[in-house]
Amino acid sequence: MDKTERLLDLIALLLDANEPLSFADLREAFPDEYGKGSLESATRKWERDKADLGDLGIDVAYQPPEGDGTRGGYFLSNDDYYLPQIRFAPEEMAVLYAAGSAALSSGAFPGRADLAHALRKIAFVSSEEPESLSGRLFVDHGRSPKELAEKLEALWPALVVRKRVTLRYRGVGREEETSREVDPWGICLRRGVWVLVGYCHLRKARRTFHVDRIVEVTVNPAKPRVADYEVPAEFDVAEIAREQVWEHRFHPPLEVELQLCEELAPMAGRLFPGARVVPGPSDGVRLHVAATYLDGLLRRVLPLGEGARVLGPEQAVARRRQMLESIASCHAGGRAS
Repeated sequence: MDKTERLLDLIALLLDANEPLSFADLREAFPDEYGKGSLESATRKWERDKADLGDLGIDVAYQPPEGDGTRGGYFLSNDDYYLPQIRFAPEEMAVLYAAGSAALSSGAFPGRADLAHALRKIAFVSSEEPESLSGRLFVDHGRSPKELAEKLEALWPALVVRKRVTLRYRGVGREEETSREVDPWGICLRRGVWVLVGYCHLRKARRTFHVDRIVEVTVNPAKPRVADYEVPAEFDVAEIAREQVWEHRFHPPLEVELQLCEELAPMAGRLFPGARVVPGPSDGVRLHVAATYLDGLLRRVLPLGEGARVLGPEQAVARRRQMLESIASCHAGGRAS
């Protein structure tokens, strides 16, 4: 019996047992694996198997014997092993199916095979076939789906197994490429752009990479089923997906004060999510926005025209003027104000 078969049989045996199983029970159930040789060597083999199950997220617990005669032994809790059953209303099932179909039809989605399998399951368990809206919904990445799909599919297995990758990466506004060793923590679609987040060994810090700027992905070939790193417990990929462009971690935090006119004031929360609103002039509202990417914030401010002003600090005011002058230089007769 090979190791994979033995581990699967162990799981089935422990789940089906009505009471904890002693090591003697395990030796009897697996005579060729634990019944031969000395008790010491059999125990070591069992401990290795138990550790392998733990690495897979399946923790075998031990219950010591009690004074009332309750026997001690190993067991698997059904509640810890099985995922809770999730029930969706027909409308929710239709939304899931439609969103999944649209993502699949875009041609660029990580784990396409897993997503297709999930959609087949949704269709199978539904009382009636969910309406496929893939013909009316589409995730447009604005780039070649084939090239993007190849990069996402190369990153997906590395992310699942937690394998380090080497990237040939082209940064913003740069023609030259850099080689980066990265521990992938997560992938998300952020306002239409796929981004990879992970620990960059070159920069010695967490970094975000635009997948479309990745030229080549190479996954560490050593021990392909063994993880190279652990994802920090506090990391939440959903936070990355919700980040605004001015929250991208390019620079130290800078608090920028803005003033919106009366017409834009009701939309302050939608225009600048997370901003702190302070009392302002009677005809508008003032906002304090924490920015780690000043240009990203100013690119949100400038299209609002005279309805949005940058009040401070001086660094932000000066950068706004510089950007306006650059725009004006592209248009004959333009003038920065």
